[in-house]
Amino acid sequence: MLLGLGLILFGVLFKMSAVPMHQWTPDVYQGAPTPITGFMAAATKAAAFGATLRIFYLGLDSAQTSWKPIIAVIAVLTMIVGSIAAISQRDMKRMLAFSSIAHAGFILTAVVSLSQNALSATLFYLVAYGVATIGAFGVITLVRDSAGEVSDVNRWVGLGKKSPLVAAVFSLFLLSFAGIPLTSGFVGKFSIFSAAYESGNIYLVVAGVLSSAIAVFFYLRVILMLFFADSTNDSISVVIPSILTRISISFCALITIVLGIAPSLLFDIAQDFAYFLR
Repeated sequence: MLLGLGLILFGVLFKMSAVPMHQWTPDVYQGAPTPITGFMAAATKAAAFGATLRIFYLGLDSAQTSWKPIIAVIAVLTMIVGSIAAISQRDMKRMLAFSSIAHAGFILTAVVSLSQNALSATLFYLVAYGVATIGAFGVITLVRDSAGEVSDVNRWVGLGKKSPLVAAVFSLFLLSFAGIPLTSGFVGKFSIFSAAYESGNIYLVVAGVLSSAIAVFFYLRVILMLFFADSTNDSISVVIPSILTRISISFCALITIVLGIAPSLLFDIAQDFAYFLR
């Protein structure tokens, strides 16, 4: 049983980009077409955690003394590695890749908590993170030069002066990733850390808060570059998006704000669904 548990665990860890199965994520996120990257970052991660919740909350519930310590260690490592590695990235898609690794660690914190509140918090977090991720990668597809998309962070400097609306929407998604109040990301992180605290996993809460503080640094760094630095490159521009792209990005931004102000709209559904899963 333990051998099978280990094989299943590392299989789902690979799909959710958790340490130590995370090495593929930055290269694939950077090399894949941006719409595909957004799909992998949102839908694939949600599917991986959906499978994890079903397997470990139901199928392996009686063996929790065997797998909880392992996942707890992996959660701490994933949060720390993802947050620290993101600081040194100079490519926007690679930065979001390491950000997604850190978020996988946050969600694993709820998996370890093994409670009804943790399960509903996980479902809320997956929706909030997935929506913000799709919106962020949607914005990346708009910033281009004569050769195509521009994901070099340094070339985004001063974008807020060229296209303040696009830069503001992208900043909103980054603030949600950072867990700033009045965004869906804040509610998601708060609910996950609360569930971990209630279950007695104080060390996971401490690791999560420290990792979140590190994450705030590199998210705010990008926002400052967008609005408070002078552009040194005039070759990039923001293309006029199609109507479907406008609707998609606007919808993601709206959901990010609404869930931050009125989280009960989704939490009630998540709690009912958590009862079904449990």
